[in-house]
Amino acid sequence: QVQLVESGGGLVQAGGSLSLSCAASGRSFSSYAMAWFRQAPGKEREWLARISWSGGNTYYTDSVKGRFTISRDNAKNTVYLQMNSLKPEDTAVYYCNRLPAQAPWGQGTQVTVSS
Repeated sequence: QVQLVESGGGLVQAGGSLSLSCAASGRSFSSYAMAWFRQAPGKEREWLARISWSGGNTYYTDSVKGRFTISRDNAKNTVYLQMNSLKPEDTAVYYCNRLPAQAPWGQGTQVTVSS
């Protein structure tokens, strides 16, 4: 099992940037594809981006494509999400998880984008 700790969230104005990190413990980190998700108040958790175990392949949901970049450093057991051109609708708690997703999820990191 992989334990996950997200960090890097905060308050930013629309158009700004944030960089999220997800530190994973467990020797199997590099064996898994990883993904970022988010959950806004009153909404379902949604998938945002995924990255293959090697980092060679990435995929994004349409709403963040061209603005967000997922990356990973297997030597540091960490996956990142660089978020640019943030919009108020990006406000949510952001989570990472391996794929297939495992329970329990981490605590997430709050991102708030003001208009």
